[in-house]
Amino acid sequence: MADEHKDQIRIVQETVAGKEITFAHVMGGPAPIIYQKLGLNPQVDYGSSAIGIMNMTPSESAVIASDIAVKSGNVYLGFADRFTGTLIITGEISDVETAMQEIVDYFRDTLGYVVCKITKR
Repeated sequence: MADEHKDQIRIVQETVAGKEITFAHVMGGPAPIIYQKLGLNPQVDYGSSAIGIMNMTPSESAVIASDIAVKSGNVYLGFADRFTGTLIITGEISDVETAMQEIVDYFRDTLGYVVCKITKR
């Protein structure tokens, strides 16, 4: 039994938090089931609504991003996690797009983050 583990290699993986927004996407007119499954505000006009989702490191950046989002327009803060760096906002398509752009611009121009392109579908 002791010889079974003699030739095994142990690998330790670590993440190194850079200052970056790694994912930013706007979903225009998502299906109502997405709102339900994510536990988001179901009282919206689904035809003109959007969900914006982004991920960033360090993960505490989500707190700053959520503040920027709610101050930049009429958006609902669906989820902000300071442990994973995930942010989800909802609202009218134009409001969500504006909030996402404000976040990306501030993080890039003021905080010196590397940012990704905001994708839309």
